[in-house]
Amino acid sequence: MMHTAVGWHVELEFTEDDQHTRAAAMVRLPDGSEVRAHGHASRHRVDSQQPRVGEEVAGARALNELAMLLLTKAHDEIDAASGRTSHPINV
Repeated sequence: MMHTAVGWHVELEFTEDDQHTRAAAMVRLPDGSEVRAHGHASRHRVDSQQPRVGEEVAGARALNELAMLLLTKAHDEIDAASGRTSHPINV
């Protein structure tokens, strides 16, 4: 039987204008640290306005950056605990 040991909550916040959508992502970790990332999407002037699509693209890019930052953080913590340099963790 599996038990949930910890839960993470990721926050995404968007700002938009007619051409651009920006996303800010943040996760608070159980140790009290926060990891933050950003994403951006631009609408071509001939495309119709679809704010949800801009949010999806910018949000996905922010979450992708957040994932990479978390992998780097984990890699650094593994190295610190082991006292050696390990191979980077890749997606």
